[in-house]
Amino acid sequence: MLVLVRHGESARNVAKKTNRFFLDDESRKAVQGIADWDVPLTAIGERQAAGAGRMLRARFGVFDYVYHSGYRRTADTAAGILSAYADGERAAMNLRAHAFVRERDAGYTYDMTTAEAEAAFPWLQEYWDTHGLWFSRPPGGESLADVAQRVYLFLNMLFRDRAGQRVLVVTHGGTLRAFRSLLERWPVEEIPIILKDCKTPNCGVTVYGLDPELRRLHLEHLNLVAADE
Repeated sequence: MLVLVRHGESARNVAKKTNRFFLDDESRKAVQGIADWDVPLTAIGERQAAGAGRMLRARFGVFDYVYHSGYRRTADTAAGILSAYADGERAAMNLRAHAFVRERDAGYTYDMTTAEAEAAFPWLQEYWDTHGLWFSRPPGGESLADVAQRVYLFLNMLFRDRAGQRVLVVTHGGTLRAFRSLLERWPVEEIPIILKDCKTPNCGVTVYGLDPELRRLHLEHLNLVAADE
């Protein structure tokens, strides 16, 4: 069984909302200059992680391995999830950081406002419109297709070393989309359409179980959240 969880609400989630860039300098102030790997959870994000932990323990029990990206927000989300387990249960789970499930690299536009990005890269919107959400790379950064390449390597490790085990991965929104594209075998020509409706709520839980006939993982639950309980 493979369970994927997006990290809890982070300070950048609040500052950027759902925008590609910061709307203005005022909205950027709270997180300006904080590297992506060091972005903290909000108080809401911490509560989401604890709630996700209670739900995971009740529905799925103890995991053999728990992975996170090493970024502060996924490490803290993993810690919040594990706080719902008893001491002996936590001791039985192997906790690991793995860089292959880190967030997509936003490149040079990471800390930019919309106006700054448009001024520095006036061709950028046309480039995104032409190449689409899957293949477009922010200047100096990664496309979602690039992220899927390292997620593919991570999955190969799981299939090789963790077969028959219960694995929890705490990761990021873009990275979770890359997992889904591989595990659910999204056709390349359909990915732009799928991505437009692909929701990844903070601390949303997506579950894959083994289909013994097809001998591969299949989707069992999508975007479970603690509030559903």
